Amino acid sequence: MRVSIVGTGRLGLVSGVGLAEIGHQVTCVDVDPARVEMIRAAKSPVHEPGLEDLLTCTSGRSLHATTDLRVAVLDSDLTMIAVGRPFEVERVDLSFIEAAADRIGQALAEKESYHVVVVRDTVVPGTTRTVVLPILEKASGKAAGAGFGVGMNPEFLAEGSALADFMAPDRIVLGGIDARSQGALADLYAPFTDADTLRTDTDTAEMMKYTATSLLATLISFSDEIGNLCEDVGVDVVEAMAGVHLDKRLSPILGDGQRVRPGLLAFLTAGCGFGGSRFRTEVEALVAYGRGQGHPMPILDAVISTNKAQPRRMLDLLRRQVPDLAGARIAVLGLAFEPATDDIRESPSIPVAQALLDAGAQVVAYDPQASENARAMLGESVWYASSLAEAVDGAAAAVLMTRWAEFRMLPELIAERGLDLAVIDGRRLLDKASVPRYEGIGLG
Repeated sequence: MRVSIVGTGRLGLVSGVGLAEIGHQVTCVDVDPARVEMIRAAKSPVHEPGLEDLLTCTSGRSLHATTDLRVAVLDSDLTMIAVGRPFEVERVDLSFIEAAADRIGQALAEKESYHVVVVRDTVVPGTTRTVVLPILEKASGKAAGAGFGVGMNPEFLAEGSALADFMAPDRIVLGGIDARSQGALADLYAPFTDADTLRTDTDTAEMMKYTATSLLATLISFSDEIGNLCEDVGVDVVEAMAGVHLDKRLSPILGDGQRVRPGLLAFLTAGCGFGGSRFRTEVEALVAYGRGQGHPMPILDAVISTNKAQPRRMLDLLRRQVPDLAGARIAVLGLAFEPATDDIRESPSIPVAQALLDAGAQVVAYDPQASENARAMLGESVWYASSLAEAVDGAAAAVLMTRWAEFRMLPELIAERGLDLAVIDGRRLLDKASVPRYEGIGLG
């Protein structure tokens, strides 16, 4: 199938490279010429494990990039919209999606053959049907369902494993206004023979994505809240949660006695809060949508409130070891909101680093991938170390914020160098007995 994808952010590029790898001819479209040139040169503008390697294999062969949306649409059978949708206070900003739909519709006016337009971005229920579809009809002069098809194909790609998630999907949702639109999406994903597929309408497809994200965010905030209680009453949340994880409904026992430990258990682990643009914006968007429908959502309101407060727990734990932060050198380990990504959006590390600066601390930060992105936000008030050892040398304490595997070396580093370093573990990554001075989220 010939596919055009409008938008080359993480979602658009991962989708494009993945579809090119499974045999489709893909054209990625972006308004930024520099970004287009990077893709043509097989250089990924975003960090995602495996993406640049696969881009090298597909660029110039089954994947191409252009700034010419019109030609890309005319030369393809299906167009995906993956341009992003910022959330602003009470609503999702659809201006990028609306502009893309208008330009796609203008191109469709020149086409005689049937074409399918698919919304790939996460949007609240009704957006594809009541916003995108009418714009396409007006711009093209054609009727949806006759002159062109409309679909909604939500993504379930986690940052840091987005390409792996695309290439081995656990589910594929084929949302469409009619059977023909759904059928085009089924043809697109036909190579994924082992994945469960769901055919549904566009509104339901949109709701599936928001519901899935909100469930995971709720599990995280629930775990954080339990961790905070454990901390206050003298219980170790890691030990408490270990018993919860052994519930056979969460970790089933197979017939041979082997226990399955699903990835979902990672969300039932206390920490310093979730980050990334997806969790906060999607939960807040669903809350705002519910409010607009006259349906308040107090549980999800509490999820957001709990998460906003969680980074402050790190400062409370730090002050147990370093009561006076003024002038103290503090290492912030991890700036990305999760490992294997360079994304710092909504990362708990940012408010923690800013609070340390406000308290007069000397802040040195280290992250294997995200330092440059953090520099753009935090500026030069923070010293960005080039290695873990450089970050912790001379520091009074290290605040561990991201679960990078490299940080597991910290106890060995402390022992080898004889460092008198307090470790404040916001992810409970380390054994609490592995360093002499240890504080951890949820540790009484």
